Amino acid sequence: MNAPMQSRTTAAYYVQAVLSFTLSGTALAVGIAYLPVGGWTRAFLGLGLLYTVTSSFTLAKVIRDRQESNEIVTRVDQARLEKLLSEHDPFRVEGA
Repeated sequence: MNAPMQSRTTAAYYVQAVLSFTLSGTALAVGIAYLPVGGWTRAFLGLGLLYTVTSSFTLAKVIRDRQESNEIVTRVDQARLEKLLSEHDPFRVEGA
């Protein structure tokens, strides 16, 4: 019943996701750095970038945590059902 959780993603998919995130963040940061605007505008856009990145991580964590809690509840319910089914004897006569 305590089967180890298997990863749903391959190593290649993980590497691709990390590289994609890194490349997009770096490209956007370089683009902001080379914009022909004042320092205040550049700082505002940089803070917007940081806010977007941190909120994306937070959202991903919340979604992952919710999914994991649903899996745990499902496992507990499944264990209860298996226990009830293993203890149930349909041929047992009460009082005999």
